[in-house]
Amino acid sequence: MAASLTRVMQMNKMKSLSMLARSFSVSSQSNYKVSVLGASGGIGQPMSLLLKQTPGVKQLALYDIAHTPGVAADLSHIDTAAKVTGHTGPDEIGECLKGCDVVVIPAGVPRKPGMTRDDLFTTNASIVAELAKACAKHCPKAFICIISNPVNSTVPICCEIFKKSGVSDVSKVFGVSTLDIVRSNTFVAEAKGLDVSTVNVPVVGGHAGITIIPLISQCQPPVSFEQAELEALTTRIQDAGTEVVKAKAGAGSATLSMAYAGARFAASALDALSGKEGVIECAFVPTDKAECGYFSTPLVLGPNGIESNLGLNKLSPYEQTLVEACMPELKGSIKKGEDFARNYN
Repeated sequence: MAASLTRVMQMNKMKSLSMLARSFSVSSQSNYKVSVLGASGGIGQPMSLLLKQTPGVKQLALYDIAHTPGVAADLSHIDTAAKVTGHTGPDEIGECLKGCDVVVIPAGVPRKPGMTRDDLFTTNASIVAELAKACAKHCPKAFICIISNPVNSTVPICCEIFKKSGVSDVSKVFGVSTLDIVRSNTFVAEAKGLDVSTVNVPVVGGHAGITIIPLISQCQPPVSFEQAELEALTTRIQDAGTEVVKAKAGAGSATLSMAYAGARFAASALDALSGKEGVIECAFVPTDKAECGYFSTPLVLGPNGIESNLGLNKLSPYEQTLVEACMPELKGSIKKGEDFARNYN
């Protein structure tokens, strides 16, 4: 079961990569409106560039509180099918979101050296809450792909805001943890001398520190590590965001790799909307598969969002200890987000 699942995920990954690689192609089936909320930022700009090149996008609607017209004008000169529109400030967000099929949210402040993702909560929680209210009002049936950190809290915020707004179905709200999979694939391929395009490592849990749990025992193709190597590799995957923050020395966080991961997840959402079968991505979502109420696991995506949650499959003893160890932190982050949303007006 685990092997077949990861093979399907690997095929899905390669299809998504293929979509992004066709940089100058024009799809004959450009049918969807995609919105980026936070399009002028360090993640938003490069991700919008990738989405402008993604087949299936009819309109790319860009929103931010400043500089959006310039970003939109720049991207609009690229000779691909998507029409680009720019929208600035709360008065224009309704037009940005109206008729949207996929909304990607990288809005918020980035991490700086010494900060954890949770340190961003005070600022980013309010930003995500306001954007979630707008999505619930203008495009409640769209795929909502949340990148804004801390994802372990911002996804619960979005779900609770949707419910407060009268939208009970949150099966299209996703915390984008794809960067953890991308990093795991890269680091495993480097360690084993493999072609990275053939590697797929499911990553479960959450999207911060010890809540990031790479299931290397389920990697395809199968790999093995000595325990010390496995623990070091797991720690590197969990701390990879901090690795980039330190390397940039105060100049930013993981913007380019996150932009790639966000565009990849959006491409999978477009695949799902088009009715393609076997679209599987890991994402942080509401679930009954874990005691904490939200958890990232492999998901089968379809036109209506989550078609099925494939759960954890068989874990190694080491991976089981990681799942158990992450629960207190994950529960605390989820509760923090839920409490914030319930008290938010």
